[in-house]
Amino acid sequence: MRPLRVMAVDDEALALRRVELMLRHVPGAELVGTARSGEEAIGVVAKLKPDLLLLDIRMGGIDGFELVEALIGPDMPRVVFVTAYDHFATRAFEVAAIDYLVKPVELDRLSRALDRARASIVAEDADTRIAELRQVVAALREQAPENAGKRYERDIWAERYGDFVPVRVEDIYWVEAERDYVRLHTAEASYLLRETISNMEARLDPEIFIRIRRSALVRRDRIAAIRRPGYRDFRVQLTNAAELRAGRTYIRQLRALIAMR
Repeated sequence: MRPLRVMAVDDEALALRRVELMLRHVPGAELVGTARSGEEAIGVVAKLKPDLLLLDIRMGGIDGFELVEALIGPDMPRVVFVTAYDHFATRAFEVAAIDYLVKPVELDRLSRALDRARASIVAEDADTRIAELRQVVAALREQAPENAGKRYERDIWAERYGDFVPVRVEDIYWVEAERDYVRLHTAEASYLLRETISNMEARLDPEIFIRIRRSALVRRDRIAAIRRPGYRDFRVQLTNAAELRAGRTYIRQLRALIAMR
């Protein structure tokens, strides 16, 4: 059986890179192309004729809804939406014969979506699929603004010994800047990622992580104590016995966090 030919459409380069890395771990699927806009995707789809589109909904110019409407026809590829509207999408795609992924996309969820796409290719009537797809696009377009919400990472792809591997956010103790990179520290290992500390902070839930100085973020539930071994020297002690320097401007909120426990 030939591999499932997948194309990803997203205006975020990091999201496309994430899909590319994850598809390397999914047997029976290959990424045949990408596009950074709906306009670009129309031409690439016509040229490559993929089996499946992993399609972001919110893009500049032609968005995911408009792209689907432009592609609808008997030969259009299957579509898996990538969306932040998980509450409504759960109901919509239980009815329709397509699937959805909630950002940030997780490997096991992607694998299930691809399995569903393969089954759809074998079993589904084209006319029924097109009718259902039109219904879902219309419903999502109507409901999207109401259900939009910020999604934070649950796993992060980072480099270790030359390979890119997923790191679960729940395993991270702290994140520290190293020039143009950040290093993710877990109980067992550390991982390097080309990212700024500010961008990483935006990807992590602020209810879970707190900044202790300009160059470091710490998971709140890993903080055991705040120490002051010397004048203007503040230290955050973690539950794994690691000790990190804290900036003076961040001490007040750190103490407030400890006091709330």
